[in-house]
Amino acid sequence: MALALALPAVPASAADAAAGTDDVNWTVRTESNNFGADRTSYGYTIDPGGSITDGIVVANHGQEPVDLAVYAADGFTSEDGALSLVVAGEESTAVGAWITPDQDSVTVAPGETASIPFTVSIPDNATPGDYAGGIVTSLTVPDAETGVNVDRRLGIRVNLRVGGELAPALAVEDLSVSWNGGLNPFAGGDATVTYTLHNTGNAAIAADAASKVGGVFGLLAVDAPAADAVPELLPGESLTQTVVIPNVPPLFALIGSTTVTPLVTDAAGSRSAIAEVSASAVGPAVPWMLLLIVVLIAAAIVLVLRRRGRSKVAAQEREDARVTEAVEKALEEERAKTPVGAAD
Repeated sequence: MALALALPAVPASAADAAAGTDDVNWTVRTESNNFGADRTSYGYTIDPGGSITDGIVVANHGQEPVDLAVYAADGFTSEDGALSLVVAGEESTAVGAWITPDQDSVTVAPGETASIPFTVSIPDNATPGDYAGGIVTSLTVPDAETGVNVDRRLGIRVNLRVGGELAPALAVEDLSVSWNGGLNPFAGGDATVTYTLHNTGNAAIAADAASKVGGVFGLLAVDAPAADAVPELLPGESLTQTVVIPNVPPLFALIGSTTVTPLVTDAAGSRSAIAEVSASAVGPAVPWMLLLIVVLIAAAIVLVLRRRGRSKVAAQEREDARVTEAVEKALEEERAKTPVGAAD
């Protein structure tokens, strides 16, 4: 597998970017030897203290000689799941430190090829497990638009397994779930499950992940749409995943969970599953608009009831006043009919 990279020579910490084919007039391939004739990448299993010798072949397809630097570099998994290599000048501690080309530069004439041997030497105290990196050829050229030098690199991936006990392990960490309902109080909303996969073992691990959300006791559970397989993570690496699940009803308490099946590649290149790992979390899924409507309706009902109560009280007071007035009037009329000085 060839890696095509373009890197500004300064600053040294600049991130890798894919190179265009312009100005890259050479190609690289693996050397045909006892390791194979049609390899697209390098793959080795070497015990601590062991070493092997291999080679990379450079072909110049341009019209001018090409002067290339040759070196090895450690690799890491980028955010898009591809293997990236540390930039020139950054220290390598594994593959980039254990691979030594026989020469650190090569000049290839137009239409010619050159083979550069390299040695892979594993330290006696190397930790067993999987490592990745690359053998790199690079050409530094000036960029007229930016005014800086650009390091154009072509390389081939190296997958290295240091012999010893493998302990593959994958953890699901920092899982959280949130819900975002729309303005329609009777419709569902989007639930978002976010979690981090952390390779805590010493073997490279890919994974198949499945997420879902639901209420208490699995009420109205909704599965996440099918997702792409998680890219292979090297030991110690982490990758944050975000999964959006549409049309989730407002369940007030929303339980989100993710189940991951780790996949480990064996020496023959086939993948096998190990024990599943999972995690869950609870988040609110409150239909605030619906609650607002309920509150407004309740407030309106209370207001109507209070007005009715006040109307009844006012009507009763008016009736009491009318009765009192009628009684007083009747008493006055009786008094008026009684002769003055009449005996009681």
